[in-house]
Amino acid sequence: MKSASLAACLPFLALVACGRAEPVGDMPSQEELAAAANAAAANAIANQQKADETENRNYVNAERGFSVTLPEGWVKDAAGSNADGVVYEDPGAGADVRVFWQKNDGDQTLQKIVEAASNGSEGVDGDFIGDNEYRGTANDGEGNNIALRLLKQPDGSIVTATFVYPEMLSEQYQGIAEKLLDSLRIFAPRSETREGASPTAAANASGN
Repeated sequence: MKSASLAACLPFLALVACGRAEPVGDMPSQEELAAAANAAAANAIANQQKADETENRNYVNAERGFSVTLPEGWVKDAAGSNADGVVYEDPGAGADVRVFWQKNDGDQTLQKIVEAASNGSEGVDGDFIGDNEYRGTANDGEGNNIALRLLKQPDGSIVTATFVYPEMLSEQYQGIAEKLLDSLRIFAPRSETREGASPTAAANASGN
């Protein structure tokens, strides 16, 4: 009886199988498969390049405890950069950004530091945001506008971001400057983290 039942089902199974099978003519050709594979590979490479470009635009100084996102297409001025910060330029446009850490030996207030930095500049205008942040603008008297942000770290040191661009190109650069200054962040420098602590300090920390 089982054989008879199976035999009776075979036409139905064959019909279902035929219904699920795709006609040979609808299957992609080798050329189409190769083109799809190439397109997928190109898309993956483009996505990786985009990710790499974004990563390259994010400058992080772990030793000094700050980071900033730089404009796309700008190039690093290796001669002007050092362990305390970085200089990037917009090729051929006369605009640049300088982001540097500096020690504050006398533990001066941000107000005094801003006053000293403003000497020689024209049209200085800005605001203090609490005791540890200042944002402002000025003109260097030579046809350039300056956008400035200062952040005071817990140890008293200062991180300064200065964006300089031609006054005649204000409409082009003002938004870029604001976005860059917004991206400036400060955090604990490596020497003050568990990973960067000296062996003695690390031992003391683990023993507490």
